[in-house]
Amino acid sequence: MNYLILPFSTLLVCFATFQKPSELQVTDLSKVPMAMCHTGPDDMKAFANDPAFQALHPAPLPLEYTGMGKKITFKTADGVKARGYFIKAKKKSNKWLFVYQEWWGLNEYIERQSDIFYKDLDSTVNVLALDMYDGKVSADPKEAGKIMSETKEERLNAIVGGAYKYAGKKARVASVGWCFGGGWSLKSALIGGNKSIGSVMYYGMPVRDVEKLKTLNCDVLGLFATEERISKQVIEEFAASMKTAGKSLEYKIFNGVHGFANPSNPKYDETLAKEAYGMALGYLKKKFNS
Repeated sequence: MNYLILPFSTLLVCFATFQKPSELQVTDLSKVPMAMCHTGPDDMKAFANDPAFQALHPAPLPLEYTGMGKKITFKTADGVKARGYFIKAKKKSNKWLFVYQEWWGLNEYIERQSDIFYKDLDSTVNVLALDMYDGKVSADPKEAGKIMSETKEERLNAIVGGAYKYAGKKARVASVGWCFGGGWSLKSALIGGNKSIGSVMYYGMPVRDVEKLKTLNCDVLGLFATEERISKQVIEEFAASMKTAGKSLEYKIFNGVHGFANPSNPKYDETLAKEAYGMALGYLKKKFNS
């Protein structure tokens, strides 16, 4: 039998005080306590190989889908071309939505969701789904966890930076992502600097470093699940750090499992997913139309 030895920081997350499933929405950060020392890791890679966390990611349901967009490559600072799935706005536009994959990789579900955002944003926004795994895709939870755990921060940063350069100097970029991509939606906004106009993160691990958050150029919408690792405590620490950094955060903790908004997940919750998508779409429309 194989045993998994977890670092102490991860155990802090796993054994943090559990809350009863609940829904919480915060729009007034004046009611949130000031930033505190935070609990557990800042990156989902810390528990990517944890069987319990992998169990939250049942193998995705099969999907055959032909998207509206096309596969592209773009240059990066490290000299290795990055890949993406791109749907170009019908008319020339400096509005861009960066889409960040779940831990499965850039699969057909991400392509389909990118198309949905494109249509619901009235085909006026360039939509680019970034391939953060450099072509690797898996439908096996263990393999997907392994791929995520082996990603290198330097390469991921290079991919995001390359996407911003591809979008152009005048680009106004919002981002959205789920799980692994939820955390990268926020990191993308940090990397983008003054090009960033908004970030939507679905149940991703948030950055809680106040000094990093001070560099944000936009507000954030967080759509979280009721779970152990990205727990209510972690989310409240994020809210406190955002307040200390002087940044705006709106968030909701849904009474659903990690991955509740993913239609490929057997535990998909259509009602909660519809509500969360309505919040995400409304947020993005305001950003692109302001």
